[in-house]
Amino acid sequence: MTNRHAAPARPRAVRHARSSGRHRVLRGVALVTVALVMVGVSGASALYIKLQTNIATVDVASLLGPGPSPVSTPDEDPEPDDPNAGRALNILVLGSDYRDAAAMAAEGEDTAGMRADTTIVVHVSADRQRVELVSIPRDSLVSIPSCQMSDGSTTRARSQAMINEAFAIGWDNGGDLASAAACSGRAIQENTGLTIDHFVVVDFGGFQSMVNAIGGVDICIPKDLYDPYTGLTLSAGQQVLSGEDAFKFARARHGNVGDGSDIARIGNQQRLIAAIVNQVFSRDVMTSAPTLLQFLGAATSSLTIDSALDLQSLTGLAWSARSVRLDDITILTIPWAAAASNKNRVEWTSEADVVWANMAADEPVVGSEEPTATDPGTGTGTETPDAGTTAPAAPETQAPAPAQTKEAGREAFTPADVTAVC
Repeated sequence: MTNRHAAPARPRAVRHARSSGRHRVLRGVALVTVALVMVGVSGASALYIKLQTNIATVDVASLLGPGPSPVSTPDEDPEPDDPNAGRALNILVLGSDYRDAAAMAAEGEDTAGMRADTTIVVHVSADRQRVELVSIPRDSLVSIPSCQMSDGSTTRARSQAMINEAFAIGWDNGGDLASAAACSGRAIQENTGLTIDHFVVVDFGGFQSMVNAIGGVDICIPKDLYDPYTGLTLSAGQQVLSGEDAFKFARARHGNVGDGSDIARIGNQQRLIAAIVNQVFSRDVMTSAPTLLQFLGAATSSLTIDSALDLQSLTGLAWSARSVRLDDITILTIPWAAAASNKNRVEWTSEADVVWANMAADEPVVGSEEPTATDPGTGTGTETPDAGTTAPAAPETQAPAPAQTKEAGREAFTPADVTAVC
């Protein structure tokens, strides 16, 4: 098995580029501070209260259960604003239409089977110099342990279940987001060996507001795209996607966008995340206090987090990680292969075990050779559709992409990398 504990071998930018990236982040922090000063002490308090009030919180600590001991790095002078300074953090990010479901439930509509469409484990290193985002295909077959619900009841354990069923089990049996998120967290801990320290659930409707708050997201669309299910229609070329189009782009997996599988759209979701990160780090956003504050308002309005991760903790975490630059952020999909028991499902490979072990040890998840998704029978890449679709034919041999171009969803990449050419 390839050893991936070594840091990824990437070309490093010249020193002044790192300084520039750091200054962009510091400039953003300074602008928020200036904006608070401009509105006065009472105005700053009102703004803080507004942002804090925007964020919905639920208590999942008692439901999540114990995990392995987290990795800590001794810190003789911890940041006073970061309560977790010197300790690596694993944050489970789930994407769902849960707020729409809550409204539907209030109106007496059926919301059974509510699932998390997006599952990402975000790792922040103990030294706050590295951030890693690992996407988990929702078709992944895993063991789901018995979960405790907010009413004190428990669910039965399941084997060979899809990872996103954990959210549905908690939602259907507990009737609330705390139970759904906690069951998802238990499933992740059970199958990865990680400790999930916090969770964030992103509402898809609020995601659109976040994109609109920064004036849309600039992204390369390498070919014309059409998906009849989402209504996505995009022309090839450099595009600025509105919140609605960005949402469709993230959800599209039919037409000429993909083969109908969840795997097919993960790459687009990752490219979109990278593009948003690039734009938020950009001068246009960081040097405009109104735009930045509007983005923060939209972001906080779209989140539900665990009660231990309040706005002050988030601010402290952001400050302690202020030196992180674009190429310190790694985005990848957990290595997978087509499931032997069901061609419409996927299983994690032995390389996935290495990724999770590295993350648990607070080592870089990607080494000199990056993990890939492979078919265990052929050793070649594979994309696996959802139930109801047929397995794709073996891909034709194609000319290799330019060396600097990364294939999102199939290769690890950073927001500084090129993932498409227009």
